[in-house]
Amino acid sequence: MSAPPSHVKLAALLVACLPLAACSLFTANPHEPLQVLLRGNSSAELTQLVADSGGTLTHDLPIIDAVGARMTRGQLNQVLDSGLVSYHIDDLARLQDPGNPPESNSEDCEVRGQIEFTVNNDHILWPLYNKQAQPVTWEKLDIHWPARLGRLQRVELDGVALAPALLKAQQDSRVSIEFPRRQRPVIVERSNLTLSFAQQHLRELAPLQREFHIEASFKGGCTDKLVPAYANNHEDYYYNTVAGVNLLHQQGITGAGVTVAVIDSGLWEHPALALDTRGESRILARYDAITDTTGGEVLDESGHGTHMSSIIAHSGPTLANGEPTGWYRGVAPDANLVAVKVLDREGRAHFLDIARAIQWVVDHREQYSIRVLNISLGQVPRWPYWEDFINQTVLRAWAAGIVVVAAAGNDGPEMLTIDSPGNLPYAITVGAVTDSWTPDTRDDDYIPDFSSRGPTPSGHVKPDVVALGGHMTGLIHPESGMAEEDPENFLASGEFVSTGTSQATAMVSGIIALLLQLEPDLSPDDIKCKLITSAEPAINADGKLAYSPFTQGYGYVTAPRTVTLGQTGCGNADMDISAELEGSDFYYGPTIWDSNGGTSLPDLDRLVAQEPAAKGESDTRKWGVKEHIERLDSAELERYQREDFPINWLQIYLEEKAAIEALHQAPATTP
Repeated sequence: MSAPPSHVKLAALLVACLPLAACSLFTANPHEPLQVLLRGNSSAELTQLVADSGGTLTHDLPIIDAVGARMTRGQLNQVLDSGLVSYHIDDLARLQDPGNPPESNSEDCEVRGQIEFTVNNDHILWPLYNKQAQPVTWEKLDIHWPARLGRLQRVELDGVALAPALLKAQQDSRVSIEFPRRQRPVIVERSNLTLSFAQQHLRELAPLQREFHIEASFKGGCTDKLVPAYANNHEDYYYNTVAGVNLLHQQGITGAGVTVAVIDSGLWEHPALALDTRGESRILARYDAITDTTGGEVLDESGHGTHMSSIIAHSGPTLANGEPTGWYRGVAPDANLVAVKVLDREGRAHFLDIARAIQWVVDHREQYSIRVLNISLGQVPRWPYWEDFINQTVLRAWAAGIVVVAAAGNDGPEMLTIDSPGNLPYAITVGAVTDSWTPDTRDDDYIPDFSSRGPTPSGHVKPDVVALGGHMTGLIHPESGMAEEDPENFLASGEFVSTGTSQATAMVSGIIALLLQLEPDLSPDDIKCKLITSAEPAINADGKLAYSPFTQGYGYVTAPRTVTLGQTGCGNADMDISAELEGSDFYYGPTIWDSNGGTSLPDLDRLVAQEPAAKGESDTRKWGVKEHIERLDSAELERYQREDFPINWLQIYLEEKAAIEALHQAPATTP
């Protein structure tokens, strides 16, 4: 066991009463049933103990020699007196349900505009939704439009035209409208903003959403802006182009023969998800961990699981002007799917159901050839990873040969916000990057504030990597919980756009499926090594990292680099999983903790820029060693030779260049 940090900061995110053997979380009515977890020598032995006490078995978890049960305090005491329980938690039902916490919103009101506007022949329509119970009052409207549309002739709110006098102060195709105090419009649930211009036949002029700036301001400090949007999100989801997945699809690398299990809210069996690119069925199994049943469809009441599966495996073709491009909308469109339900309509799950779901995947891994497990859900860590029973089930899945990909969480930008099970050092933990709606450049790609930051409570550097997770397009059922909660995120074509580290996790799971099609013998450790050695860090012009490793991990994942430049032999190389499984060892990470609870790493002050990274276009940040080195002139390169940089970017660049040249000279192979 590595030495623990010298301070007690770890306890801030843990249940303080939890020793190695047992924990009593609450003082309950002695006759009130408790939902308990019991661990011992075997689940069979514990099952008998529960029966003998008069309790009710709810979850059999032999994967961690544990059971879940409902019993009174007296029955629990009887079981504990047996001496056969090595560890217990006595009221899981009172812990907050794990789920998918949304990005925090500190505004006093919440108004959200539709993610895309509609261009009609004589006007542009932009709906806005009031997401709170009370009506909101409109105070100001700023509009900037492309000059070729001519003068703004008319503005309507829900069919009522604004007074023409409010539009007089137009200049340079822009206007700022301040509503008179006694004439301020009110949004109750939804309002439609309609803009009409001097030029008619707007569809022929083909205005793009990114050519407009529209900002609505409301009483209470709430504002919302029209997002730039993509040029043609109906035919192209774009993220496969940004991540280089399209290049692999064009070579026939589509995840064929690889099975991905998705533990989430279930699956809407839309044809693009139920069938692969050849029209063949590819949903191999369905398991409802809430009801502990198999066979029937796992109805996705939330929509979250369907969206994850869509990013991973949507088999619909990407189009350009109505014609197929040769690549697909999902990352691994020919991967097989196993749908496992643990989340309800509101995105909540019970801890024991999650453990049971992971156990089911491990038990059926050979039957369905499950190689990848996507877990796009999480909760604040409550125990050290070696005591967290969900982490322990994930650990055993990893040891069984399943690559586990977990979301970092949406609780940033504060440090120490990595979710469980993403805090497990063995798993691949993914943070999010957004492309700022510009798929043709990475200069404005950045890590948004919501993406959770490390370290973990045990001092490990997380996330491991970051991947595209901003405004990801996919499928959800139109009557699911996400659809009803966020109707503004629907495109006119019916697809749904959502953002988070959940989506970034699904992206990485899909890339791993592509990798496994090419190299099916890779171990989970080797796959992790390939990801972290090929990821591209964000680097400023002075050679310093634009983000801390606690924010970006090893960097930005793209598919071509993963399959060509990724190395093997380094994944979890400093840990002994056999000792972990035996309970004889566990590990603290390299984080340095100061007396004030601050976190650092060796040489971190020399490695990382002090100024915050730009949230959008940056004239200093580049993603990847290649882009960083190739922007430098000869004098700057010479400075690298003279000065003692913590990281020799030039050497890494030359090594990568040599590796790519060697690949070009190698004989071609057929996937």
